Amino acid sequence: MAFTSDQIWSLLGWTPSADQARQFTVLQLQLAHWNRRLNLTRLVQADDYWIAQIYDALWPLLPQPQGRQGPRRIVDVGTGGGFPGLALAISLPQARLELVDSAARKCEAVRAMAHSLGLSSRVQVHCERAELFARRVGMRGQVDLAVARAVAPAPVVAEYLVPLLTPGGEALLYRGRWDQADEDGLGRAAALLGATLVRRQQRQLPAERGLRTVLGLSPTAPCPGRYPRKVGQPARRPLA
Repeated sequence: MAFTSDQIWSLLGWTPSADQARQFTVLQLQLAHWNRRLNLTRLVQADDYWIAQIYDALWPLLPQPQGRQGPRRIVDVGTGGGFPGLALAISLPQARLELVDSAARKCEAVRAMAHSLGLSSRVQVHCERAELFARRVGMRGQVDLAVARAVAPAPVVAEYLVPLLTPGGEALLYRGRWDQADEDGLGRAAALLGATLVRRQQRQLPAERGLRTVLGLSPTAPCPGRYPRKVGQPARRPLA
């Protein structure tokens, strides 16, 4: 039997406002609409949406401690069909989000979805390579939370995200299965970037949807100016 949205909120330990609940429903409808045109994702209906998209996007951040304001500026690198970025935008109404992807048609769809959700004033979509975006004036070293899900190997993603962070910021890498060899490689890459692993959380998704891991990196020093390297180099020559 498929999970309901109310069951998802209960599992997250969080109750959205009526407007937020409406936005999550509208987002599903919009995702289905654009998916018919662009084949954005197979995760659109029933548990595919509520567990593999919404729950998976939100569990590393919710519930928020009472009184916590949360991150003010968030970047989602490789947003694809808009996840986890659009789900974070709905759940964190005080935050401004920058959603980055290099595929123009995906950016068009995500921009339209943000508009339909009434989020255009605080969600900006950038059709740009991650290596170039992280060198933008006003972005590098200015982001509270940088996230990426299913983009590239962890050392590559770290090179995309860490240069964006403020001194107290965090990069969240959404991963599936994870082992010690993966962690050792990420640790080596993080050290080169002036960052360190500050958290590792794992959770089994409901309905036997598999194990999810989230890794959190925070700066220990300013990121060296040579990172991220030129377009394509992080993927061709990972730091670890």
